[in-house]
Amino acid sequence: MPSPHRTLPTRAIFFDFDGVLTRDQTGSLTTLSYLSEKTGVGLGELQAAFKKYNTDLNLGRVTHREVWSDVCNAIGRPIDEALLLPAFETTPMNAGMLELARALKENYFVGIITDNKQDRIDHLKVQLGLAALFDPIVVSAEVGSSKKGSLIFQHALSYLGIAPSESIFIDNSEENLVAPRALGMNTVHFDDEKNDVQALVATLKEVYGVHISGAA
Repeated sequence: MPSPHRTLPTRAIFFDFDGVLTRDQTGSLTTLSYLSEKTGVGLGELQAAFKKYNTDLNLGRVTHREVWSDVCNAIGRPIDEALLLPAFETTPMNAGMLELARALKENYFVGIITDNKQDRIDHLKVQLGLAALFDPIVVSAEVGSSKKGSLIFQHALSYLGIAPSESIFIDNSEENLVAPRALGMNTVHFDDEKNDVQALVATLKEVYGVHISGAA
């Protein structure tokens, strides 16, 4: 359910990346599904091998390159690290959500706040041209803080010079809405399984009074 803090007009809408702007719930699922397909290693086996490093990767404490040999040892076979970039490129973007972001950009700041690996987002910024649409793009690995805490959200707000109540954050996990809500940001849960972008449009307009150019 939306959680409005209606003290100031909305100036910025922030999107989570995976599960909101993309159709896979996590970036790890996207990346490891591709690696599994190309190598024949089971997806579950790859997930188990990467699991112990996932938090550190998302917080920028290590890079894929630094853990790659350990992951290969855990799997018991070498995997070409060159497969990583094309794995990133298989990210299935959510066309309807990107269209919404473009419409919102005519009247608001539009940004991304995501728990993610730095090398993945850096590559997708170029490959997908994300920076042309979203500014800021705040990545947990860059700021060293996940969406379970307030720092990553404070970073985004400070970048734009706005108050928490002037912003809306959209995420597909209720858990990730706790910290921004406590900070005073408005929050909206997006059901990635339903992927009902029009229902999101209705919420933004009816609950928050957001003007969306070209939206009915």
